[in-house]
Amino acid sequence: MSITREAALSLLKDNLNNERMIAHCLASEAVMIALAQRLGEDEQKWGIAGLLHDIDLDLVGGDLSQHGWKAREILLANGFDEEIADAILMHNEMAAGKERSTVFQHALAAGETITGLILATTMVYPDKKLTSVKPKSVVKRMKEKLFAASVKRENILECEKIGIPLEEFAALAISAMLPISAEMGL
Repeated sequence: MSITREAALSLLKDNLNNERMIAHCLASEAVMIALAQRLGEDEQKWGIAGLLHDIDLDLVGGDLSQHGWKAREILLANGFDEEIADAILMHNEMAAGKERSTVFQHALAAGETITGLILATTMVYPDKKLTSVKPKSVVKRMKEKLFAASVKRENILECEKIGIPLEEFAALAISAMLPISAEMGL
């Protein structure tokens, strides 16, 4: 892949203005890099997919059926390969309308969703910092009735399709996010 992380970050900031969503994208990048390391996959490709997965949210507004499709258009127009564009499309099952079929697609759906849950956990408890979030509390939160509205349990459980048990997956995600927690305001 010839697209640099700096170019990808610039493209993200050109298309997405919500600082909270940019923080989520940075967290997703860190988690995807950790997943790539754990699974022996391409860290740069997986990290860039995590970084850019929500690039089109401002463009689609509330129409989540278009979320992913617009991202795919942006990425292909900017020289990204089909594999990244398709994984980003497939992270949103509402837009894609088809089942995920690759480890990369399962990992992106799980990785970006667990970061959303962890970030939601820290926002629900304003005095709580990322350093105090424990894997067991993430797993417990998944089972609560008032589960984070924007986080789909099914997507987090995609981690099991790539061979990582849920609690281990939560621990991996938290560890990946800790080094950038200050940058994300956590």
